[in-house]
Amino acid sequence: MNARHDRCFPPIARADAHTLILGSLPGRKSLEAQQYYAHPQNAFWKLMARIFDFDPALSYDERTRALEREGIALWDVFAAAERPGSLDSDIVHATAEANDFRDFFRAHPRIRRVFFNGRKSEEIFRKRVLPRIAAEFPHLEYAGLPSTSPAHAGLTFADKLARWRAVRARSR
Repeated sequence: MNARHDRCFPPIARADAHTLILGSLPGRKSLEAQQYYAHPQNAFWKLMARIFDFDPALSYDERTRALEREGIALWDVFAAAERPGSLDSDIVHATAEANDFRDFFRAHPRIRRVFFNGRKSEEIFRKRVLPRIAAEFPHLEYAGLPSTSPAHAGLTFADKLARWRAVRARSR
């Protein structure tokens, strides 16, 4: 299988966002669709729809606007990386470039909480990003959540929903 150098999307974030949800890097289906969490079996949009009370069948633009109205921003830890497949475990870390979180957090000063969609995004962020920005942004709180990816089916939807409800807590 040939490795591809995948690139993430621009962040979805209004200036008044207070919560950031981070993935690692878009998978193949998301890259093809040019949408965050586009794989039909990824639970992300179904979870967000339940948590923030919108129809998961809305268009992608309407779903992202629903999150923006709630103060939720979306982005990825990696700006780009070589990856022969679609799984986080396929990312070739020697080729990976982290996004510029210093500029992002300066442009979004109301963000107080960062949630990680899965262990890999949290691990990467804590290792490659946090040591460089922690002193400038000591007010940020970090929490890991179970991956919404179909590759991580160890929890039921109800279990994931119970954990992901933390995104709504204190979101107002």
